[in-house]
Amino acid sequence: MKSKAIHLSEILKVNAFAGFVLALLIVFASTNFVKAQAPNGPASVADLAEGLMGAVVNISTSQSVETSGQRNTPRNAPDGQPFQEFFDEFFQDRENGRRTPNQQVSSLGSGFVIDAEGTVVTNNHVIENADNIEVIFADGRRLDAVLVGADPKTDLAVLKIESDEPLDFVPIGDSTKMRIGDWVMAIGNPFGLGGSVSIGIVSAIGRDINSGPYDNYIQTDAAINRGNSGGPLFNMAGEVIGINTAIISPTGGSIGIGFSVPTELASNVINQLRDFGETRRGWLGVRIQPVTDDIAESLGMDEAKGALVAGVIPEGPVEGIMQAGDIIVTFDGKDVGTVRDLPRIVAESPVGKEVDVDILRKGEMMSIKVTLGRLEDGERKLAAADGNEPTVTDEEEPAVVELMGMELRELTDPLREEFQIDENTNGVLINAVDEGSNADKKDVQAGNVIVEVAQEAVKTPQDVEEIVEKLKSNGRRNAFFMIANPMGELRFVTIRIE
Repeated sequence: MKSKAIHLSEILKVNAFAGFVLALLIVFASTNFVKAQAPNGPASVADLAEGLMGAVVNISTSQSVETSGQRNTPRNAPDGQPFQEFFDEFFQDRENGRRTPNQQVSSLGSGFVIDAEGTVVTNNHVIENADNIEVIFADGRRLDAVLVGADPKTDLAVLKIESDEPLDFVPIGDSTKMRIGDWVMAIGNPFGLGGSVSIGIVSAIGRDINSGPYDNYIQTDAAINRGNSGGPLFNMAGEVIGINTAIISPTGGSIGIGFSVPTELASNVINQLRDFGETRRGWLGVRIQPVTDDIAESLGMDEAKGALVAGVIPEGPVEGIMQAGDIIVTFDGKDVGTVRDLPRIVAESPVGKEVDVDILRKGEMMSIKVTLGRLEDGERKLAAADGNEPTVTDEEEPAVVELMGMELRELTDPLREEFQIDENTNGVLINAVDEGSNADKKDVQAGNVIVEVAQEAVKTPQDVEEIVEKLKSNGRRNAFFMIANPMGELRFVTIRIE
């Protein structure tokens, strides 16, 4: 019995040792597994930051204020941005608007040098309305800057400085190579503290924050605060892949939601501002609106995609080539997935270039060629256009048709005068709309004019009624209307057939 007990004790010792070894192996394996799963972030960005700091500058501006009750302090975000009230609150005057005439107001932002000749990139809202602009380097040098050109649509500006000493500069990278989760680094001048470095990742790409027609922001959680505007967002190769522009924050400080203009969009704008002092964007000369699910269904499309042409600008590049109701599916070989895509693609195309455009017209795909005009010329032409007074004549009271919650009348000169409808707008007048009807829910209003139904032109209320009845007999649930407002601006709506 004694020997047996000894033998058992030895077995227990061996098992205990084996258990200890097994536990060590488990701990070792678990540690390696956690390491393998941990983010493969840079151990340090010190070397990278050190090599870039010399090209990142502080932008100091000043302007003369002549009124006492206006808020003139430049903001850290362009107008029309979501959560704008948070930006406004953060940038309220410390004196609550009490200023003496001609008081000098100063602000701070960031920028970066992109070539040895002294070209500096920043945000438009950093230097907007500034009387004086000064660039301050990390080593303390101060140089006066001259505004070369600015583009409010992308909130970018280009400055020029002259220096007797060689200038550090940073390369422009390709933002299209960035993926969600890639590491990025921001350098700027938050709260006027001077060069500060923060690191984070790309949180999202292609963000639309409703600040302009070409929104396509990179979203990052790298800390961006007041004063970072205009500063660079770098990839881990030290290339600029974004220009920090805006934040969303209820406090005015960083909560990890910042936005940068990608170099995919910025590069062409910067080059044009540097070379010409202004932008030279391509212009198609159409008004567009989204292709909704209802519109896609009413046109027999398999999915809602493309940009719907709501109107063609007279004397524009595509007058007589495109028509209201066309759906632009591809432009110059690039897919137009949503209405947001088209303005950006067109704007980035060279003025005067002939491009191929694929459109869907009345259910059939077709390809057309268009030669782009210049957007800036088109904007000036539209701004200078004068309206014409309509001619007034006496006519009999037209017949009334009640249809789909709308009271329809033939558009006569007296009614044209009553509703102040542009003389070039023709169709069927919507004289009244029933409250709560399907038409009312689509914001159809009295004084609108029905130009087309199901892409067929209409002249009388009976034309509208016949087409709707035909749609009903074919099993269609929605009717596709082209509607003009009194000024002649077109839009498309789908109204459920009751």
